[in-house]
Amino acid sequence: MMTAPHQPPLWCQLQAVSTVLQAIRRGQSGTAAMDAVALPLRAGVQALSFEVLRCLGRAQALRRQLASRAPPPPVDALLCVALALLWHQEDACYDAFTLVNQTVEAAKKSLVTQPQAGFINACLRRFLRERAALIALTDADPVARWNHPAWWIEQLRVDWPDQWQTILASAGGPGPMVLRVNARQTTPAAYQVRLREAGMDSSPVGDWGVVLASPCAVQLLPGFLDGCVSVQDSAAQLAAPLLLAALPNQSGLRVLDACAAPGGKTAHLLELADVVVTALEIDPDRCERIHQTLARLGLTADVIAADAADVSAWWNGEPFDAILLDAPCSASGIVRRHPDIRWLRRQTDIAQLAAVQARLLARLWPLLKPGGHLLYCTCSVFHAEGEQQLDAFLAGHPQAVMLASPGHLLPLDNAQAGAPMDNRAHDHDGFYYALLEKTAS
Repeated sequence: MMTAPHQPPLWCQLQAVSTVLQAIRRGQSGTAAMDAVALPLRAGVQALSFEVLRCLGRAQALRRQLASRAPPPPVDALLCVALALLWHQEDACYDAFTLVNQTVEAAKKSLVTQPQAGFINACLRRFLRERAALIALTDADPVARWNHPAWWIEQLRVDWPDQWQTILASAGGPGPMVLRVNARQTTPAAYQVRLREAGMDSSPVGDWGVVLASPCAVQLLPGFLDGCVSVQDSAAQLAAPLLLAALPNQSGLRVLDACAAPGGKTAHLLELADVVVTALEIDPDRCERIHQTLARLGLTADVIAADAADVSAWWNGEPFDAILLDAPCSASGIVRRHPDIRWLRRQTDIAQLAAVQARLLARLWPLLKPGGHLLYCTCSVFHAEGEQQLDAFLAGHPQAVMLASPGHLLPLDNAQAGAPMDNRAHDHDGFYYALLEKTAS
């Protein structure tokens, strides 16, 4: 297959994908690993990396069939990259022989992998000859079947005995590109007209969302640079309306958005109501992301770089009418968009994150006025970060009353019972929402 003149050669992209995979295996996030990729390579490398990460369980199982002893990490990574892109040929982005030839070329071009280029070639040629048999040998491996770590699969089986397979299957491809229309500028129906005029098909979702039929670069969206729309999954778009809906006289209300970066939910609150928002984020660099988000949308909030749990360091003593706690979590509900997460997380992370969530709930609850509302949410599908977390909090806080809340939103398809009604296609990220009211007594 010929490479288009304006594209870097495939072998060069495969080298970069292998480097990204090695970084993730060392514990670096996919975002940070991608930032280190040269800009001309980045778009192609990201697309290939996402495909590799979505098929990594199968690729690792196949590599074990081809070489019982693990080769050096750079060689293993390059082999797994090729196998992930080769194994399901019906959906492959390149034909098999091109991928093999370019992978071997990538090995030859690197001083680290060059001595093993022949070994890589032999493994991949054998895979092409024995594809069906080798794939059959890995079918019984749950990690290969579902492309998630074994502990993750088992936790979903425990938490969701009827839906675990659908949840895992939903992570096998990319999520849709969903836009949130800025209520201060336009409506979803009016924005869909602009999209049609730009040659883009779309459909409405929820109260303020629009789903694109095909994703595109944000710079191509009509009015994006002017703050007309933002990219935000339909499940995440529920946060601001849920928090505001049951609060009377919204104008002038003091709202805290804890753990606010990159600012999407802060912005949505300000788009929907004339509220005064304090946005907290522990990472100063991520605070800058909030500032950039608000500036593009023409909105203003009090953005503070601080640990939300260290109340004495940032709170002025005036209680809040409403609190949005989008707590740090496993991000197990957004693996379609961030496929590296499944390979970065460890089983022990869940209990540690649950402890952070409990600490934040306990520290922020006293900052809420009687009659005020706190919305707890996580982009997780694990019970420990959702239902179990709130059950424990309610048991220890008699002033907290659970209001009508969606609970766990699962990334289910149309055939699955229990999918939320906010999205008729049910094609959204996994989330958990609990809305609490603080009683006077």
